[in-house]
Amino acid sequence: MRARATDVRRAAVLGSPIAHSLSPVLHRTAYRELGLTGWTYDRFEVDEAALPGFLEQLGPEWAGLSLTMPLKRAVIPLLDGISETAALVDAVNTVVFTEDGRRVGDNTDIPGMVAALRERGIEQVDSAAILGAGATASSALAALARVCTGEVVAYVRSEARAAEMRQWGQRLGVEVRTADWADAAEALRAPLVVATTPSGTTDALASAVPEMPATLFDVLYDPWPTALAARWSAHGGAVVSGLDLLVHQAVLQVEQMTGRAPAPVEAMRRAGEHALAAR
Repeated sequence: MRARATDVRRAAVLGSPIAHSLSPVLHRTAYRELGLTGWTYDRFEVDEAALPGFLEQLGPEWAGLSLTMPLKRAVIPLLDGISETAALVDAVNTVVFTEDGRRVGDNTDIPGMVAALRERGIEQVDSAAILGAGATASSALAALARVCTGEVVAYVRSEARAAEMRQWGQRLGVEVRTADWADAAEALRAPLVVATTPSGTTDALASAVPEMPATLFDVLYDPWPTALAARWSAHGGAVVSGLDLLVHQAVLQVEQMTGRAPAPVEAMRRAGEHALAAR
């Protein structure tokens, strides 16, 4: 349904912790640019235990929700259906409330990653490396299934994580080889490196950036740049940031929730950059 400018509708981002989220900045900017004067977007601190009760008390004015950790899997049993993309990785970051009252889940992280790469001219690579093996790494693998034609090497800290990544590879149709984190410097020579680890984890790798690096996709955005991204840029490599991902997944959320397309990607990016600079 295409939203009318005067519609009074609500949306929000849920998670725990949530105070750091840039989603309100991005979505409110989109509403303003699209002329949706009756729309609001907020943030709520909600953990797994509180999620069912939160969903039950939502009224008909609600259009959708963005979800961050730890809710991306916890929400699935509470929904009426999920998209094929969300089912690929058992993770929902977007809930849209339909006119007939259904709750439908989707994952915009995966196409958001693909869009962020394509924006930098990365349509296809013949191999790639992933640093880390958490929840974001599975979404990265799903994105690489659309971009990478050959092997993906995942650098992990334990055999249990290695086994998980190999299982995800089989599920997603990606050829995954695992390697020990101690050898992670080798990853930096790949045509595409996706860093999915928490802040500070890859700092020690900055000194190992090769003289002519290819492309780094670092999913972090605060603080930015990471030590690895800064050294990568200094050596002339292309860098895709976590803000690029955040913007592109939010663009898709706005379009799904409002029915308006295209969402104003550049205005949303500028708003995100300004908000980060002010922190």
